[in-house]
Amino acid sequence: MRVLMVGGTRFIGAHVAKRLSDKGAAVTVFHRGLSENPVLPSVRHVRDPEAAYPVTRFPPVLVDADWDLVVHMVMMGEADAQAAVRAFAGRAGRLVVISSGDVYRAYGRLTRLEPGPPDPLPLTEGAPLRSVLYPHREQEAALGAYVRDYEKILAERVLMDSRGLPWTILRLPKVYGPEDNENLATVYGFAKRPSWRWTHGHVENVAAAIVLAATHPAAANRVYNVGEARTPTMGERLAQLPPRQPVEPPPFDYAQSIVYDTTRIRSELAYEPVLDETAAMIALARDTLSTR
Repeated sequence: MRVLMVGGTRFIGAHVAKRLSDKGAAVTVFHRGLSENPVLPSVRHVRDPEAAYPVTRFPPVLVDADWDLVVHMVMMGEADAQAAVRAFAGRAGRLVVISSGDVYRAYGRLTRLEPGPPDPLPLTEGAPLRSVLYPHREQEAALGAYVRDYEKILAERVLMDSRGLPWTILRLPKVYGPEDNENLATVYGFAKRPSWRWTHGHVENVAAAIVLAATHPAAANRVYNVGEARTPTMGERLAQLPPRQPVEPPPFDYAQSIVYDTTRIRSELAYEPVLDETAAMIALARDTLSTR
């Protein structure tokens, strides 16, 4: 299997590349050349400044080739989605795109971007999406200029409207692991909201879900939520983790939890996590505490 990964040298992408390589795929990674994770296996690298996001151009060495699979790890919004469809329609067997649960209206309700009462949970793939676009623009100073283009809803629309290029969309939870979010700030940071829930996923489980969906014939033209089967409250999580000094959480509307229904990927593709989520989170918290 000939696989092109757009991005993929760090964190989730590196784990995805490793799993694809372990399955015997010939993996090419298109990236800027600024970072490479030790997890990343021996793969072909195409390093180019054009790989800075939003990725709106691809070098001839990539667009003139045929691919069984293109896995786009860093698609930000409409412009780079259109560029990918133009480049690979008729040249790729499928385009797999990493999206986010922030597309749901519930995220807008949580962050107070969207007026209205809390959306019912859990959020299935058919749950209402945000009507207010570009949810992170007010954080540009802290997060970087990319947030001006960041809108996964628009990226998803481009794929769904495309012709001649099968696609798969994976909406990810909050991902954690040894290379990123290893301090579990997205859990400890909400200790003062013990009844609030937010679906998480260990990086190895998320990578396994991506690879399964990317390579499964039944996943063509389907959207999947990814994450743990059951989302505990923050209080339930913290009761099993080493204690830390609580901090003040962001000024969200905590009447709205963010809980994804991951039944579809489990029932349609027989997804099973490779790590027990609870045990993995406890082990990471203890390892992080022991190195402080």
